[in-house]
Amino acid sequence: MQPALFLDKDNTLIPDIPYNIDPALIALTPGAGESLQRLQAQGFALVVVTNQSGVARGYFSEAAIDGVYARLQDLLSKYGVHLDGFFYCPHHPDGKVAAYARQCACRKPQPGLILKAARTLNLDLARSWMIGDIAADIHAGRRAGCNTILFARYADAAKEIAVSDPDYVVETFGELEEIIYENEIRRLSD
Repeated sequence: MQPALFLDKDNTLIPDIPYNIDPALIALTPGAGESLQRLQAQGFALVVVTNQSGVARGYFSEAAIDGVYARLQDLLSKYGVHLDGFFYCPHHPDGKVAAYARQCACRKPQPGLILKAARTLNLDLARSWMIGDIAADIHAGRRAGCNTILFARYADAAKEIAVSDPDYVVETFGELEEIIYENEIRRLSD
C-alpha cells in the first residue's frame, strides 16, 4: 500500500478564486510543483480532495470540473508530476440544484472523499497526509486516520488552528515537505 498526500484544491494547491472553473485563471501555489515533484519521487501518491459546492448552488455544472482537473494536470506536468486521483464533492445541503442539495458522507469535514480514494488507489491512510487550509480539511483527514497539515499561507491561521488542532501548521510547500520527510525518517528508524 502506498502513502498519499491528500491535497485540498483552493487556498492549498492553488490560490482561491471563489467558484472559479475557468482554467485560464488557475495557477499553482508558489513552490507546489517543486515540492510535489520530490514527494512523488519518494513514493507518495498525490490526490486532490475538494468540496465543489458550486455544482449544488447552480454556479457551474459537474462537467465543468473536468477542465479544472485537466488544467491542474497540465500545470503539474511541467514539473514531471501527475495527480494519481482527483475526488470532489458536488453536494451542499443548501444547494439550489435538487440532485445535489443534500447532506452526504463525501463533503469535508466528512472523510468520504479520502476513504473512497484510499479504496480506489490502495492507499495507506496511516502513512498519508491531509493538507488543507481550513478546519473541515483537518477534520476529514483526522477522521480518515491521516496525519494533518494546515496550510496557513492564505487562511486565518489562528482561527483555523483553534478549531481544527492540526498535527502541523505550515506557510509554504517547502515547510510541508520538510515535515513529511522528518516524519518518514522517524518512521523508518523506529
